[in-house]
Amino acid sequence: MSDMAKTVIIEEHGGPETLKLVEREVGEPGPGEVRIRHAACGLNFIDCYQRSGLYPMTLPHALGMEAAGTIEAVGEGVVHLAPGDRAAYSSAPPGAYCEARVMPAAQVCKLPDAISFEEGAAMMLKGLTVQYLFHRTTPLKAGDTVLFHAAAGGVGLIACQWAKSEGIRLIGTAGSDAKCALALEHGADACINYATEDWAAKVRELTDGKGVDVVMDSVGKDTFMGSLDSLKPLGMMISFGNASGPVDNFNLGILGQKGSLKLTRPTLFTHIADHSACQEMAGMLFGKVVAGDVKIRIDQRFPLEDVAEAHRTLEARRTTGQTILTLG
Repeated sequence: MSDMAKTVIIEEHGGPETLKLVEREVGEPGPGEVRIRHAACGLNFIDCYQRSGLYPMTLPHALGMEAAGTIEAVGEGVVHLAPGDRAAYSSAPPGAYCEARVMPAAQVCKLPDAISFEEGAAMMLKGLTVQYLFHRTTPLKAGDTVLFHAAAGGVGLIACQWAKSEGIRLIGTAGSDAKCALALEHGADACINYATEDWAAKVRELTDGKGVDVVMDSVGKDTFMGSLDSLKPLGMMISFGNASGPVDNFNLGILGQKGSLKLTRPTLFTHIADHSACQEMAGMLFGKVVAGDVKIRIDQRFPLEDVAEAHRTLEARRTTGQTILTLG
């Protein structure tokens, strides 16, 4: 079977106006590949970084890092999936903004029947990110305290619930009282409106001057130094995104001055590069969702044809929870 599929591509780096919807031939899966027909696609900040050129790509290139749908065909050597299986993924290379595609099979995961395609498309990149933040980056245990920026966003709302399910105290930040209320509803112990409060000082107040064990910061430039100031001695700073821009010209000696702090800059795609690790991580995420410990909140839906407006909305920080692109 070989046909055409609507696909979003960029031919140059730039703003949302560079996104183009074209027809592309799908083709057949080769060894180690699958052909998947999408029901929904996820939207993430990494898509904006790739579009803008912050994370440069060889052009032209399709965009999108996660989706869910039905396996139509499998190539030689693929044994964990079969035609007809429901599946979801977050995976390189980019190309998920489409009706159907052929792609490497290793990071495509069989989706439990109890999880809808929309939930699957919305949860993979963000949910697997939370999994590695809490289980693969630094040891965390019940009773530890975490500061989590953008706590009402897609990753944040999953993190609030994940922390609560494991007895970890999560202090969030968000840009409005309404977003703070949303984070609290999803399990945050406290949430600070950074638009009206000195959030770093408030973190110190909430921890009796001690600071937190771990900061999880996807904002980047605007929060970086305040995040370091929020840590207790020997604390861990996890910088996993650049929503406000990249951190430049950082003096490593500051970590010593502020209490022998630790700093890491992980990426999801390093953690899921190994097939077995990816499937194990997804199994834990699926288990949290099926058990009801984590509920996937989809607050924004855009037709695939409106992908440019979806990017504008995300970059303007006008979203809460998850955002998906719908098909059909």
